[in-house]
Amino acid sequence: MSTTMARRWLVVAATAAEAAHVPADLPLVITGLGKTAAAVETTRALAAYDDLDSLTVINLGTAGALRDGLTGLHEPGTVLNHDINAEAIRALGYDPEERLETGPGELVLASGDLFVSDPGVRERLARQAHLVDMEGYAVAWAARSFGVPVRLVKHVSDNADESAQDWPAMVDASARALADWVADLTSSA
Repeated sequence: MSTTMARRWLVVAATAAEAAHVPADLPLVITGLGKTAAAVETTRALAAYDDLDSLTVINLGTAGALRDGLTGLHEPGTVLNHDINAEAIRALGYDPEERLETGPGELVLASGDLFVSDPGVRERLARQAHLVDMEGYAVAWAARSFGVPVRLVKHVSDNADESAQDWPAMVDASARALADWVADLTSSA
């Protein structure tokens, strides 16, 4: 007799707009914007579970493209905390763990509390990442602290430049693509 447990999912998104089309039968946490809110709300949600076995966190959201021509849906394999001074912290003898592996994907997501729309910031971040958001790293950190796997799924909504100011007009198209992805994943599991 097989004792394999069915996979369970916890969908985490920063805003209700990004999760507007997620299937209603999936548990959903809306964290609010930024790393602090994302870490707190993801931790609160995970702490409420009596059994974390077979649970996977899915962080859905929009992202800015740091490189020209990058569009559509992506599942980054690495997420980095881009607005921490990692070298200074290392010099003090601590490891800031600013890079977390989240899966096999080759793309890198940079997360930080900075809304990127400045060309200079975009260029600097593009040297180390493909996409930028404000919550992915914090969700990955919280999931890791509970020993729960996490999948980061991001849809490009803008080019992390002045077009980022049009996010409210672009988010619904991203929300639909994200919901389709999660519906396909959860129906096949």
